[in-house]
Formats: sequence, C-alpha cells, structure tokens
Amino acid sequence: MGVSLTAHQLIGLLVDPGGYRSWDEPATDESAAGEPADPGYRASLARARERTGVDEAVLTGLGRIGGEPVALIASEFGFLGGSIGVATAERITRAVERATAERLPLVALPVSGGTRMQEGSAAFLCMLRITAAVQAHRAAGLPYLTYLRNPTMGGVFASWGTLGQLVFAEPGARLGFLGPRVYEELRGVELPPEVQRAETLAERGLVDAVVAPEELREVLRRSLSVLTRRALPSSTAAPTEAAERPDAWEAVLRTRRPDRPGTRELLRRTTEELVLLDSPGGRDGALVRALAVLGGRPAVVVGQQRQSGAQEHPFTAADLRAVRRTARVAEQLGLPLVTVVDTAGAELSVQAELDGVAIEIAHCLTTLLALRTPVLAVLLGQGSGGGALALLPADRVLAAANSWLAPLPPEGASAIVHRDGTHAPDLARSQGIGAHDLAAVGLVDTVVPELPDAADEPAAFCARLGHAVATALTTLTATPEAARLAARAARHRRLGDVLTAE
Repeated sequence: MGVSLTAHQLIGLLVDPGGYRSWDEPATDESAAGEPADPGYRASLARARERTGVDEAVLTGLGRIGGEPVALIASEFGFLGGSIGVATAERITRAVERATAERLPLVALPVSGGTRMQEGSAAFLCMLRITAAVQAHRAAGLPYLTYLRNPTMGGVFASWGTLGQLVFAEPGARLGFLGPRVYEELRGVELPPEVQRAETLAERGLVDAVVAPEELREVLRRSLSVLTRRALPSSTAAPTEAAERPDAWEAVLRTRRPDRPGTRELLRRTTEELVLLDSPGGRDGALVRALAVLGGRPAVVVGQQRQSGAQEHPFTAADLRAVRRTARVAEQLGLPLVTVVDTAGAELSVQAELDGVAIEIAHCLTTLLALRTPVLAVLLGQGSGGGALALLPADRVLAAANSWLAPLPPEGASAIVHRDGTHAPDLARSQGIGAHDLAAVGLVDTVVPELPDAADEPAAFCARLGHAVATALTTLTATPEAARLAARAARHRRLGDVLTAE
C-alpha cells in the first residue's frame, strides 16, 4: 500500500463542508527544535514547508462530523515523514488540552515514522507530554478515537497513537514499534511484513477495526453518535407473558439450534444505533464488540457469538483479553457495559493452555467485578464452563427462558459421573442449570419468555429481550454509584444460596 492521504485530504473526507477551523499558530525554525536549529535541519524544514504547503508535521483544529463538533489532530507524512519534534508535540498537546477544556471529543489521525531524529532526546521525551494530555482528556470521560494510517511507527505508535478508547486503522497500514530498516540493521534479518500489518493487529485484538479512508467518516459519525449521546427517557417496557419453566434437556437442545438468534442478530434487531467492531479472529469470530444505543441509552456491548452458520466458535485467550479492554473502555467513557453470554465453552487445546486461557478467565472476573460503570449481563443461550462465567459478573442478569449455565455441557458432566454420555438428559435436569434454577440461586434477576423457542419467533423474542435490556439499563443508570457497587458486592457474596420468595 502506498503513502496515506495528506492531512488536508483526509480532513476534507471527514468533516462537513465548510466545517473545519484551524487552531494552529505559525511555527518557526526556532520553536521547531526548542533552540536554534543547525543549518541542515533548517534547510530540511524549509523544503518540507515548500513541498507540503504546511508549516509543521501536524494540523489541529475544530471540525464538524454529521453536524457535531469534534477536535481533530491530523499528521502530514510529507513533512519529514510525519515525525514529531518539540514544536509538533507542543501543537498536539495544546490541541488535546483545548479539547479537554472545551469538553470536545477528540479524533487523532497519526501517520508518522516516530520521533524526529534531528531533535534527539528532547523530541523523544515529548511523547510523555502528549500522553499526559491524552490521559487527562480520557480521565475527564471524553471520547478519544485514533485512526492509524500508513505508516504509524515508533514513539507515536507506542504512545498517543494507540491510546484511543477506540483504535481504527487504515487497510494494509504498517503499524509497529521498530521500523523494518532499523530492525534489519540491529538484528541482521528482515522483519516479516505481515507482523506489522493493520489486519494482523486486528486479528489479535490490538486494533478495533480496519476501516478504509472513504468509510471512516460514517464510522466516526456513528461512533460519536453513541459516545456523545445523552440517555433519553426509556419508554415503559412491553408487557411479557409469564415465562414457563422448560424441561432442562429440551432447553439445552433448543439453544444448540443453528437458527437460534445469536448476539449479532439480537443487536441488529434491537439497537437504534450500532457500530460493530472487529474482534480477535475477525468480524465472524467468537467475540462481538460494539457501541450501541439500546432503548435510547448509549452502551458498550461485548458478547459471545456461539456460531456462524454451522461453525462453532470456542472462546480464546485473545477474546478474553479483548473483553477486559472493552470493559475498561466502558468505564473510561462512563457508559454501561452489556455482556451477552452464548458459548459452548472456552478453547480446549495445547495452544489455549500456553496462551493462558484460564488465567484470562480469572482476570475477566476481577475486571468486571471491580468495574465502576453499570454492568448488565444477558444469558442468551448456552453458558458452558469458564468461558461463560467470565462474562457474568454484573449488577443485574437477564436470561432467556431456554438459556442455561453449567461447568460442562451435560454430556461432559455425564462422562465424569457415569463414564458415558448417555445420562446427559438426567444430569441436565438434576444439576439446576436452567434459567429458573439460576434465578433461585441468585444469579438471574429476570427470565425473558420464549414461546416456546426463540428460533421460531426471532423478531418477537428479540423485541421482548430488547425491552428487558432497556428497562434494566434505566434502573442501573439511575442508581447512585456507591449504592450500586455495594449492592453488587452483596449480590456476589450470596450467590449460590437458594433464594426464597418473600
């Protein structure tokens, strides 16, 4: 892939016509190096200004995307490779600080070879200056989104370029810490090009989505629509029929139907605004991550997609790391987190053991339990093993009537207890794995009916569940944080005790 668009070209693609106003003050040779530059460097700066028509390697200003104001920071690769000098860093820092002071969402569009070598350690240390400003912006609960362009390397990649709550990337972009020429010089071998490719990073959950420049405006518009939306009063939830208690084994079989609505279908049918993000393994993998508006309320969603077509998706260590990152993003933005559980279990393999899948489950549990933002869990279908448990710590849990949760699938439990799988139906009925049984031991708060099977009434079922989600989010977001966190601690302290109706 060739060099990215110029800063002006990309800004022109993103903002409304006539919707950009520069914040930049003219740069000078003296400010560019923090002290009078040497003649060779001065000449390089002059040539860069003449060639690009800009005075530094970054442009900053106020733009409008879909009518909404947003602060923009756009690198110019034609200006000394988009490298960051002292003056460049000061311009970026001032823009971040102004965005924070004016409570504006911030979109950074870096493309850079890294720190400007002509300015040495002074420029290198400015990465701390920029990062501190970005951290203050995020601590203020404001959205910070980044779009990594080709190439984004070195100190830029290792600091402000990848600190967005959402990190998008240009298709085919080279993204990494060490440039290929430096790597070859220091190590004596070539760096495989796919290692630092945007798509490779997305497959590992290090980039949230790979987005073409011509599609970026709409992705940013929808993302900011969710992240900057104020919650609307929720309408009264639609009345639901009383949930009948299904036979446990029949429920297990129903949740295995390939035409049963999964997490992606649920979101597409119930959200007013939806931004699906990439997940480890690609968009069709086991993990679903999204920004969504549900019942007028913005939320961050992370859920499990049990299968696509006939293909089952085990939950991997990379998926679990992405769950934790998504949870932290929800907390930074002050948005509720909705988790959706529907999995046949975590990956069982030698590689999964080496990747630390069990350790990642433990870290997911502690992350969700400690999260300060509201957490709503939805048990949608299968809830098998630690992969399901990892997404269930919450302030409130909704469950589809046929959903279930067990340490192992009934066949696995039968193999342990009876040394064969033929007793699976009996064990399903005796282990208390169904939604109503889970309500009796304090996990599930509301059972959402299926009449009798979500696969036979997908639209009606998703509508009922969507109303239940909106109602629960209204209650949770209206509860003061201290009271909600105290209730969460008490809830998990008594989990497993059989509850009796008052």
